[in-house]
Amino acid sequence: MQDTYGVYYYPLPGHKSIRMYVRENEEVIEFRLHNDKDPQLWAEHGWLSYEAVRQAAEMYNRRNGNDPLSLYDFDVALHALREAKRNQA
Repeated sequence: MQDTYGVYYYPLPGHKSIRMYVRENEEVIEFRLHNDKDPQLWAEHGWLSYEAVRQAAEMYNRRNGNDPLSLYDFDVALHALREAKRNQA
C-alpha cells in the first residue's frame, strides 16, 4: 500500500491507525512507524534500519520479554516494496 508518506503495511492488522512505512535507502531496508492517534511519533522518530531495530529488540527482550520485531517485519517490508514497484511499472 502507498500514500503521500510512502509505502507501508499494517503491523497490527486490527489497528488501521498504525502504519509501518518502509523504504529502500542505499540497498538498506528502513522502517518508520506512524500512528494517527500520536502524530508526534512521526516527528520524533526517524527512519531505522532493520539491523538497528534488531539490535534494540535484543536489549528490549532481555528486559521485558516482548518481541518488538513483530512490528518490524523484514519479509513484509520486502513484499510491500516489491508490490509498490510492480504497481509503478
